[in-house]
Amino acid sequence: MPRREELLDEVTDHVLEHGLIGLTLRPLAAAIGTSDRMLIYHFENRDSLVSAVVQRVNERAVAALEALPARRTVRAGVHGLWDSFGATPLGGCLTIYLQAAATGLLGEEPYRSDVQASNEQWAAALREYFVRCGAPPRRARRVVRLVDASLLGLHVDLATESSDQLAGVVDDLARAAQGLAEAPA
Repeated sequence: MPRREELLDEVTDHVLEHGLIGLTLRPLAAAIGTSDRMLIYHFENRDSLVSAVVQRVNERAVAALEALPARRTVRAGVHGLWDSFGATPLGGCLTIYLQAAATGLLGEEPYRSDVQASNEQWAAALREYFVRCGAPPRRARRVVRLVDASLLGLHVDLATESSDQLAGVVDDLARAAQGLAEAPA
């Protein structure tokens, strides 16, 4: 594996553990056993490194989603997806996504562009997941829009509430998604 890819995986692992907010090159380099000059050599600057990390985190999130087993129904698929949000690696990936997205909302680059690209890849993988769970392909896009926005919001709520406290809301969402998948065209 080329050294750049090794460094990217090490940085990504560090970011997944410590977060993206406040990331600076010298402490990051020291934490992974290299120098800030080496990071700049391979990534040009901090923004390019952040872009690469956001992309790598998204690749890991999409791979985790693709590895989820299909469920018998869309409703069960929503519950399976929610359960995976609280587990490794998807939970950490989503937290980093939310940090990048929050910064992107302020219009800061590279976050804004990185999050937009991540959204497209994630949505495509999520459509495939819900089709595997029984959503008709023509309805899957609407199911994805409802479920993705709702579960991301609930993931943020985990900062103040437990997964058990949110279980009823998740089931309401799962029922709504099932109804949307079954609605006449």
